[in-house]
Amino acid sequence: MKIININADLGEGTGNDKALMPMIASCSIACGGHYGDENTMRTALRLAKKYNVKVGAHPSFPDLENFGREKLTLTKDELRSTVYEQIMRLATICDEEDIPLHHVKPHGALYNYAAIDAATADAIVEAILDTKLRPKLYTQHDSIIYHKAKNLLPVVPEAFIDRGYSPDLKLKSRSEEGAVITSPEEAWEQLIGFVENNKVRTAAGDKAIIAETFCLHSDHDNAVEILRYLKQKLTELNYRIE
Repeated sequence: MKIININADLGEGTGNDKALMPMIASCSIACGGHYGDENTMRTALRLAKKYNVKVGAHPSFPDLENFGREKLTLTKDELRSTVYEQIMRLATICDEEDIPLHHVKPHGALYNYAAIDAATADAIVEAILDTKLRPKLYTQHDSIIYHKAKNLLPVVPEAFIDRGYSPDLKLKSRSEEGAVITSPEEAWEQLIGFVENNKVRTAAGDKAIIAETFCLHSDHDNAVEILRYLKQKLTELNYRIE
């Protein structure tokens, strides 16, 4: 039996958490920056505990209005402070629910910008270190934040099952054609390419990619259908999601 780590971004008000949680290995829970309050965090944590799913904090630019998908102009100290506060908001509830904080994964524009901007990456890494918790960091391999963090934190390289990639291995902007994969069959082709060939298809041909965890977003209509299909196909190939 081969093991695969599929993660999902949850606690975001999509209504898909109950259906997705039994089928994933880890989840990243919105902690107030782009979505979420104490109730949504606690509900997601309890659901994760029920299904033995590892939990992580999903901090973002503090931007509820745009769901964290727009880059905000903050000083490094301001960004470090808000990321720390968001992580600790979830960590406090984790303690109350007796659930370890397994990882941190930045959300949306913060995730993408930290991949290319050193000051943003530094702010996030320093905020995580400030927590004294030493969680893992989920981020793209060979990104700036990956290199900033790799000697300071346990880093888990991540790839996206349901997002299109540009030839430079950055995620396509959501405004671009092919940015979001909604077909279960296409999602499967992308996932199995990651897992068995370490490659992803782009407009410039297949590109090498390294990942140890694979993300499916919960915030599009086909998320549950896609994950059910993926689980079926993985089972046929003797993979277990864990």
